[in-house]
Amino acid sequence: MARRKKTSTADDLLELVAMLPWWAGVLLALVSYFVLHNIASQPVVASAQPGQIGAMVTQSLWKSLATVGQYFVPFICLVGAITSAWRRRERKNLVADVARSSATDALDGMSWREFEMLVGEGFRLQGYQVVETGGGGADGGVDLVLTKPGKSGGEKFLVQCKQWRAYKVGVDVVRELYGVMAAKGATGGFVVTSGRFTDEAIRFASGRNVTLVDGPKLHGLLRQAQAGANSHPAQKPAGPVAHPPAPSAQAQDCPLCSKPMARRTAKRGANAGKDFWGCTGYPTCRGTRPIN
Repeated sequence: MARRKKTSTADDLLELVAMLPWWAGVLLALVSYFVLHNIASQPVVASAQPGQIGAMVTQSLWKSLATVGQYFVPFICLVGAITSAWRRRERKNLVADVARSSATDALDGMSWREFEMLVGEGFRLQGYQVVETGGGGADGGVDLVLTKPGKSGGEKFLVQCKQWRAYKVGVDVVRELYGVMAAKGATGGFVVTSGRFTDEAIRFASGRNVTLVDGPKLHGLLRQAQAGANSHPAQKPAGPVAHPPAPSAQAQDCPLCSKPMARRTAKRGANAGKDFWGCTGYPTCRGTRPIN
């Protein structure tokens, strides 16, 4: 996917703050103002001694930079906070629009940026912490990094987003992600596309910790995640208790990886004690379905 190049340090700072929650950007704006204002308010100690002239020049330089920065840096942080809040709202609207649609063609009119935001929000609704890396470069084209707390300190998953509707995603993309997973020590990975995968790509991913999510599966995932967010089901079961799969019309395939689903019981949270369908590939795959 094409990526917008940063043109200045201000752009980099704004984008960095925009990746944080909006309240974090506001907090950074306040902290940066008080720190820089304190530096700008310090008097410059004039000294006639030759050995201290360098220190005086350095102090004057820092005071000048802080005088400008006490307004510039907080302004950038506030703009980043506004951008973060706007993106969060946009993500929610994207998920809601796709979830309300009854067909997968709701994904067709999106830009690559909207598609990436949509996928990230879908994983957030599944309980993951999502970092948007911007893709490309030395990270092997990874667009999202997912983390989820665990007993060993947390699990990391890598995601590549491919909004390829005109042709199928081939095995080279899956191989590339698998190599990056090994290099970065990731627990698993996802390749998400609005289109389809080639048979070779599907065969390569089979038996590996790489989950392929095509357009129909993504659509189902978003509808299930949106329904879960509205009804507050157990989306984050910690150490779920699995029951033997019971024959039922509701025991469908996992919306993420198409594996069979098992009846589970949430151990804690608002829905502790309630049953839900969970993927048998847990914890690599955390797909769930509510039990009506």
